[in-house]
Amino acid sequence: MTTRELQLYWQKEKYDGKPIKLLFQIQSTRIAEDYLSKFVMYKIVIIKTGSFDGKKVFIERRYSDFETLHRNLLKDFKDEMEDVIFPKKILIGNLTEEIIRMRMIALKDYLDELYAIRCVRKSSQFVMFFIKSDLGEGYSCIRGGQYKRAMEIFQQVLYLQEKLVEHYPVMMVSTLCALVVCHKDMDELEKAYEIGLKALELLDKHPKHRYYNPLLDTMISLAYKLGKDFLSLREKIENGENKTTRSSFEGEMVTLKELVVKERVNTE
Repeated sequence: MTTRELQLYWQKEKYDGKPIKLLFQIQSTRIAEDYLSKFVMYKIVIIKTGSFDGKKVFIERRYSDFETLHRNLLKDFKDEMEDVIFPKKILIGNLTEEIIRMRMIALKDYLDELYAIRCVRKSSQFVMFFIKSDLGEGYSCIRGGQYKRAMEIFQQVLYLQEKLVEHYPVMMVSTLCALVVCHKDMDELEKAYEIGLKALELLDKHPKHRYYNPLLDTMISLAYKLGKDFLSLREKIENGENKTTRSSFEGEMVTLKELVVKERVNTE
């Protein structure tokens, strides 16, 4: 082995022995306002430990978003969250530097406490706190034909999901399929095909998933146009094991794009 190969080997051995977890940092804030009031937006950075993380993505949330998360989680995990401390609302002086600095620390600690509870960090409520608003905007962009902007949004969502849903990676399928639709409609067929293969791999053990057959139909079309193997993909549909699981909407078969556009309703 070369010196570089040895370095990579020992680096892998080192990381294989380290548990992977997420770190939450609130790096900065900004004052925003709507027609009713001013409020603080907190910039949250999510970092994966245990391996090199070159995708340090961030989101912005306000205190009321945290408050909604806490309220939703308590509905299902009240006992598990008995010792979790949620920072209290401050009605007067909440825009002062001292209060903002104290709240940054408190909200960071709050996310750490939530993540430490296994059932909470794997819950849909916890995951959606980080991606729901972006999903809504992304699907709206697709509906409006703004595919370039939609791709930027869904790529960001995918980076977040890669960190948040390792326990159930199938949750990334809808995001990957949204990217397939965007690239396909922008005539970037190679990229659409490449992303579609990743989605199919995740669905390999989930043939009854609502995205399975619409994705297969799209991949067959892409493979045919690109001169790739489409017969093996067609066999997955024609072998009979999925004929009763064809996705439908109002009694009709749906395309992948129709299914993706319909997802917008689920984010509202």
